[in-house]
Amino acid sequence: MSFSSWRGIAGIVRPTLRTGVLEELIRMLPEGVGVMPLCLNTQKGTVEEFRSGIHAYEPKIAELAEMGVDVINPSGAPPFMVAGYEAEKELIRNWEKKYKTPVFTSGTSTIHALQALKVKRFVGVTYFGGEEDNRIYGRYYADAGFEVMEMAGMDVPFKKVQELASRVVYAFAKQVFLRNKGAEAIYLLGPGWRVLDIVQTLEDDLEVPVIHAIPTQSWDIQRHLTVRAPVAGYGRLIRELPKL
Repeated sequence: MSFSSWRGIAGIVRPTLRTGVLEELIRMLPEGVGVMPLCLNTQKGTVEEFRSGIHAYEPKIAELAEMGVDVINPSGAPPFMVAGYEAEKELIRNWEKKYKTPVFTSGTSTIHALQALKVKRFVGVTYFGGEEDNRIYGRYYADAGFEVMEMAGMDVPFKKVQELASRVVYAFAKQVFLRNKGAEAIYLLGPGWRVLDIVQTLEDDLEVPVIHAIPTQSWDIQRHLTVRAPVAGYGRLIRELPKL
């Protein structure tokens, strides 16, 4: 372990080559936590691509384990959601047994974050426009024991997600939340869109937790490394760091 990563190293397998996402995570992590990133090259963002590409993660996981990282995060929620909740659990069990390293995914991070925040029912917002895609993503969380009141997709080309204005996402998420009375949280699926700046605003206006991929990933990396460094301004989860 290098001196600069004295609190631990997280190995991350990123699903795309998008810029900005990794930078946001590193800025949110505390000093002394190292990040070792490897990337896949998902380009279309379709269910078929996610389904056929799930096994591309394992060679990267093996590489990170060989490097000696402390925890491995094959990130990107949709590929594992498409595989399904039970299939994902089996993959994680096999990888942890084979590579002798703790493994968590974007999906399991979100599940654990919702549990830590004591959320039982929520609405989700995605940047995938297909109704069947969003039914699959909703089913993943339903199989994990949550009530998904709605999983609503914004119809935006996968390669244009980063260009979507955060205020447009705010308005869409707010509309989805308000039409689902009793929702206890809002889930913003995926780190591809640049919407960190509206997470706290949504929480303040609607008075429920907002689950975003980057704060959730930072929370779960800290949890796995037994580190505690709250960050204000990006929602309750990373500000309070609730225990699971």
